[in-house]
Order: sequence, then C-alpha cells, then structure tokens
Amino acid sequence: MNTGLKITAFAAAIAATFGTAYGVGTSIDPVVAKKPPTAHDEHAEAGEGAGGKTAGGHESAPAGGLQISEGGYTLALDTPRVAAGTSSVLSFSVKDESGRKVTAYQREHGKELHFIVASRDLTVYRHLHPTRAADGTWSVRAELPAAGGYRAFADFKPAKKGATGVTLGADLAVSGKAEPAALPPARATAEVDGYRVTLDGALAPGKANELKLTVTKDGKPVTNLQPYLGAYGHLVALRAGDLAYLHVHPNGEPDDGVTEPGPEVSFTATAPSSGAYRLFLDFQHEGEVRTAAFTVDVPAGGADATTGAKPSAEPGETEEIDGHGH
Repeated sequence: MNTGLKITAFAAAIAATFGTAYGVGTSIDPVVAKKPPTAHDEHAEAGEGAGGKTAGGHESAPAGGLQISEGGYTLALDTPRVAAGTSSVLSFSVKDESGRKVTAYQREHGKELHFIVASRDLTVYRHLHPTRAADGTWSVRAELPAAGGYRAFADFKPAKKGATGVTLGADLAVSGKAEPAALPPARATAEVDGYRVTLDGALAPGKANELKLTVTKDGKPVTNLQPYLGAYGHLVALRAGDLAYLHVHPNGEPDDGVTEPGPEVSFTATAPSSGAYRLFLDFQHEGEVRTAAFTVDVPAGGADATTGAKPSAEPGETEEIDGHGH
C-alpha cells in the first residue's frame, strides 16, 4: 500500500472511532454541572410556580414579587442594608428598560405605589407609604426591629396606556444578631391593641375564594371602620419560603351604596399553590391603622385551606402582633 492510501485509511479509522464515541456519549447524557434547586425552582417543578397549572391540575394565579425585574421594569434599592432597631431612610427607584427612573404612575387604591417590607420568617411586616421626588426616587423612614433577611416589594401600575400592574421584589439586609423565628401556627383569630379579628373562609390553589374578616373590640362588633386605601381594609398575602406576593382584591368600596363599614371586610383571593401563607390585614379605626396577621395552610390537590382553629377560638388561642406597620 502506498503512503497516500495508508494516510487515507488511517484517517477513516479515526473518524469512525470518534463518530462511535460521539454517538454513545450523546445517547447516554452530556456531562454538565447542574446547580442545586432553589426554593422557587422546587415550586416550579411541582407545578406551583408563578403561573400555569398547579400539581392538582388547577389554573394557578400569578404570584408577584419573585423577580427584581419584570415587564421591562427593575426595582433598584439605594439602601440594600440597614441596621436593626434604628430609624432608617429606605430609598429606591423603579427603572424602565432604558435604565431611566420611572416618574409617572397610575394611582391604585389611593397611591401611585405600594411599598411592602417583610422579614423572611414573616414575623415582621410593614406597609409603608414612601414619597416620590421629581427625579423618580422614592424614600420613606422605617424602623425594622429584628435583624436578618427581608424582602421589599414595590406594587405599582405604570402610567403608559395599556399597562398592567407589576409587583417587583428585592432582598433587603437588616444588620444585627439574627434569630429567625418559626412561622406562627395557623389560627383563625388575631388580636391587636384590644381588637380581635376573625378569619372566615379558605384559600385553594387556582380557585378564587372569598375571605371574610370580622373586626370586634371589647366583644362588640366594630361597625364604623374608616376607609383606608380606598376600602375598609387592605389585605396582603405572602407565601412562606419564597415570599411570593399575592394580589388580593377587596369586595366593594366605601360609598358604593352596598358595602358596610364593618364589622365584616370581604376579599377574593386565589392561591397560586399549596403551602403555608401569611395574611396581613390593615384596617383603620378611630384614626389609626392597625395590622392583624394570620397563618393559613393551603393543602395540595385543590382542597380548601384551613386556619387550624375554629372562629370561636379562646383568647389563649389567638395571635398577637405589634400591629403598627405604618
């Protein structure tokens, strides 16, 4: 065999060998590094993410606040770290796709933007009302009592035509000695400053349910609640773990000729997945806004949620929080 034929035969053998190896390798699995799943990934793999269908086959409601950027908007915290137990100014802005600060918003529930801050263990909650400077920078003074990880939420609707509501979330660090607390147990009643609030209703994955919250004081129904953010109550729901933010809509509004100023405040809510949730009700009476908090468990498979306690719970079975998140 001459030299040219030897080289040709050798090249053909090499090509056949590598071709076989490539076929075997691709039929088995490429070797790639796989990152560990995050809490949000686990929700998504179970069909319980920000939308789509839940594990039980229900259409899930979209959950907000899981991303720092969405729909061309980004939440930029100027103060990503503050000290625990001290009055600090929280400063932030919402930026558009070009990186410019947004200066025009649609007013919803009486405000251009709603700013919520909650601790990762969901034991601290603040519904704050920042002011906006002409350049689009928002700022508000707040005192966060416990050290640890927090999540800040900006809930707003841009002013441009056809815009829909957006909820962005960003991590906030509160320095100091962190001692995370366990999620409070599920109960149907909460007490704050002498008021008792009773939760009646259930959450279910992908199903819109009514939640009724009844406010009493000294054993008597409160029938003269004052309007707050365009309603007789404002309700925020956060999912334990990833702190997904749920949009909860009030049923009725003051001066609509139908809605009474207490003792019941009604909302419609849809859980995006099973799991534990924390509900925070803001209500105003005698000129002061107070917050009642509840833990709610949403079972898998489309079953209704339970609060783990009967509405007639004894005083020792209620949950008490500071209630001053404003």
